[in-house]
Amino acid sequence: MSAVAPPPQVGPFTGLGVRVRLHARCVDCGRDTGVEADRPVVLASVVKVLLVLEFARQAARGQLDPAERALVRAPERLGGTGTAGCADDVEMSLRDLARFALSVSDNSAADVLFRRVGADTVQSLARELGLIRTRVLGGPRLLLESMLEDVGAASAEEFAASLPALPAERFRALRILDPARTNASTAREMTRLLALVWTDRAGPPRACARLRSLMTEQVSRSRLEAGFPEQVTVAAKSGTLPGVRNEIGVASYPDGGRYAVAVCTETESLTTRRPDLDAAMGAAAHTAVSRLRGCCA
Repeated sequence: MSAVAPPPQVGPFTGLGVRVRLHARCVDCGRDTGVEADRPVVLASVVKVLLVLEFARQAARGQLDPAERALVRAPERLGGTGTAGCADDVEMSLRDLARFALSVSDNSAADVLFRRVGADTVQSLARELGLIRTRVLGGPRLLLESMLEDVGAASAEEFAASLPALPAERFRALRILDPARTNASTAREMTRLLALVWTDRAGPPRACARLRSLMTEQVSRSRLEAGFPEQVTVAAKSGTLPGVRNEIGVASYPDGGRYAVAVCTETESLTTRRPDLDAAMGAAAHTAVSRLRGCCA
């Protein structure tokens, strides 16, 4: 068992009204540090890392053709970035949908991939990798439907119209914000997942390399990456819901040091625009990794 470093201070979050679950580990020796790292957290779009890993594994094993074409029609479009927000039908390859799912967190792309590889298969992957506290129920469409059911809305438009008048306590009671009833995991299990991917132990080496590459393409760089010096490469995936801001990633240093980090936060405020919290997440990640630096010397 690896030695455990003292937990990092969470000073960057002081005064921000936030609950933090954080874990960092050296990819190569396993030395780690964390704060409430085993508390369940809502994954939000971080679940797309597991999804694309399973897609890449199936492609590497010849179980599907990554060039297979998929058509994203109006019923699949949920709004937002990528194909999810397009005005017209979009046709592209499965591998490009995987890129969109990670780079711009395209919800419709993720739904198409979930249908193609199977949500049950993604859950089985989590078990195979020893992520025993990780739960995968399905994609963004499933989560949207759960919200509509929880508030009694007949459509996404009706839900959006009723949202401003929805009491905050009722919103917080939605299943999508309850780790016991939605896609969920822990900060420690997410860094385990990343360490397995970065050491080619999460599947065929080609699949792991593909996921590593795609995670460097995330457009949003305001969380973990913002906390590290420019010479440090950060491959990451964020996840956001009202009151939930997460990001997991690997920071790779020029000297070869590699550190997996997961920062998961919950706030009383339901706003989704929190640059102050994004900056604190990056600072806390850097503090945690700094405590591990030199562990393999």
